[in-house]
Amino acid sequence: MDEELIRNTPPLPLTSVTLGREWAIVETSQSMGLAAMAHPSSEVSDQAEIVDPQRMVGMPLTDVAAGLREPAGIRRTIACAAVNAGIVPPSGAASGDGLLSDNHRPDGRTVIVGRFPALQTKRPNAIVLEMSPGPEDLPADAAPHVIPGAGELLVTASAWCNGTLSGLLRLAKNVPVTLIGPGTPLTPALHAYGIRKLAGFKVVDRDGVRSAIAGGGGVKAFKEFGDQILLSAE
Repeated sequence: MDEELIRNTPPLPLTSVTLGREWAIVETSQSMGLAAMAHPSSEVSDQAEIVDPQRMVGMPLTDVAAGLREPAGIRRTIACAAVNAGIVPPSGAASGDGLLSDNHRPDGRTVIVGRFPALQTKRPNAIVLEMSPGPEDLPADAAPHVIPGAGELLVTASAWCNGTLSGLLRLAKNVPVTLIGPGTPLTPALHAYGIRKLAGFKVVDRDGVRSAIAGGGGVKAFKEFGDQILLSAE
């Protein structure tokens, strides 16, 4: 999947990189792409000293996207944002966050990777896997025990940024998968990898998003500056 995303990223010149506490931004003159930081926020400054993102300015997005071949870390995070900066979502996309259940009622349990806000309301009976589990969550290493045979799997797009998505997709053979979050690559090409729905974010106000993320804000801080987009496989 990553190799296809690299190949499909256009060679637009990168104009800026912004690293916030929780999110990274890659921009071109025409677009903006987001990706979740893959490490604890306290490590951002140390990572930035090791990788100077400003040296990437002027590079083709394709070259920056090649960082998807790296393990979880700042290079991969920036690569994910670069891929998203190169994607133009289909014009007829619907709106939606991917969490609200549609008329389809899965046979079997719903498994969610990532503790999304308002899950108790939107998916009250779901099994939630978390790397830092709370009292109502299962640890991430329980994935092999609960994902196979599930009725559906909802995954935070952060799993793509930290390199764990491919392993989850292998576990989810024949399980409908939804990838959710502002870092979701909104390209129908991912449907071929078993991802039935892509729930991502289309930036409308670039200045607003940039200011919110540079100030250390998370999704709540910048969601008003864009639209939630939902792509479903036909």
